[in-house]
Amino acid sequence: MRRQKYFNSSVIIGFITFMNMFVPFSTDMYLPALPEMGNYFSAEQYLVSLTLTAFFLVFAVAIVIFGPLCDKYGRKNVLLFGSIIYTSGSLACVFAPNIYALIVARIIQAVGAGAIITVSTTLIKDLFRGELMKKILAITQALGVIAPIAAPIVGGFMLTITSWHGSFIVLSILGGINIIMSLLLTETLPAEKRYKGSVISSLTLLVDYCKRPSFMLLLIVFSSFSMPFFVYLSTSSFIYIEGFGLSAQDYSKFFAINAATSVLGPIIYLRVSYRFSKFTLTHICFSLAFIIGLSMFFFGHGSAIIFLMCFIPFSILSSLTRPFSMDWLLSQAKENVGTASATINFVQNFSASLGMLAGSLPWSDFINGLAFMIIGTTTFSFTIWQFAKKYY
Repeated sequence: MRRQKYFNSSVIIGFITFMNMFVPFSTDMYLPALPEMGNYFSAEQYLVSLTLTAFFLVFAVAIVIFGPLCDKYGRKNVLLFGSIIYTSGSLACVFAPNIYALIVARIIQAVGAGAIITVSTTLIKDLFRGELMKKILAITQALGVIAPIAAPIVGGFMLTITSWHGSFIVLSILGGINIIMSLLLTETLPAEKRYKGSVISSLTLLVDYCKRPSFMLLLIVFSSFSMPFFVYLSTSSFIYIEGFGLSAQDYSKFFAINAATSVLGPIIYLRVSYRFSKFTLTHICFSLAFIIGLSMFFFGHGSAIIFLMCFIPFSILSSLTRPFSMDWLLSQAKENVGTASATINFVQNFSASLGMLAGSLPWSDFINGLAFMIIGTTTFSFTIWQFAKKYY
């Protein structure tokens, strides 16, 4: 690992993992409170869901902007700026007087999160190489599962002692911690290696990666593949609480169990990556996802437990493909790593926002809608894969 003044390798891995937790904490923690928030603001479901969708859409756009800025101004400056913006947005959520103000505050929060996530991914490429980078990607992804596990539990607990505001107070505190950690980070991009052009021209660095079919097609394949997880994210509270009649606290437990199983994905990836080729592993993921979609359609309505058991395998697949695809894509980035990181995260999170948007559609049956999305996106990803694999 390249030298850090205040952080050893364990601390920097922990810091990167902590930053990777910001998005799941920002989305999952207040999921148990979504029905309550609708009642609090007297708002329709689509407006409450928009606090999730707007976050992901703006987050994706922010990533595009901050990636090139990372290559021009350095990692630390962008990270510190993003941490301050995120914390400010979190505090604005706490004091939002209506649903529209909350949506605006979530947008501010998303801008800061975009900078944080862009830098966290870039630091992995800056500080680690080769097989070590693969292991670090898997470790950070596995440890990152702590956030989806803890967030809904914390959110459900907060509802027992306070209102939905409590979740955003916690997020404000996490943002403050990230500000302190950002100040202690030693810059990983020397001044002589930074992009020397103007701010506007630095944004054109994105065009270079967008012109690489081997990079972009592969990115689209795996981003589309994971989209149903975000459909689940935006509909799970309504499925469990309104569909199966669970309490907010019981829902948080079911959500956490599903998230806990996701830790198996990166672990399985490290085990099988040496046994199967990238092609074989990709085809296995497609086949299993299609079977999962059919199982969800035919059996998912049985009970909350059956629904959970139907979706768990897809959560594991989704978490497996993340370090798998990140390792594959980052290995192609030889320069302007911040821009490569931005491109990866933008497409991934744009797909996530589309998944959120699909989940907020007026489905007559959310479970069938989720099943259709798993089957549809798997078919789409497999089709794009037929064009992508010829470059490898």
